[in-house]
Amino acid sequence: MVLEGLLPLLLPQTWRDTFIRMIAFKDGQLRFVGLLSVVGGAVLILLSK
Repeated sequence: MVLEGLLPLLLPQTWRDTFIRMIAFKDGQLRFVGLLSVVGGAVLILLSK
């Protein structure tokens, strides 16, 4: 949650613009973004051990 809060805290307009662009994504593209997020989070967890 700390990492997720950094972008809207530091760059709110960039955060808003990113979500506006993501609305236009197709389902497959959103799933790919979700997959990257899951893999990235898992890598961060593994590296923190």
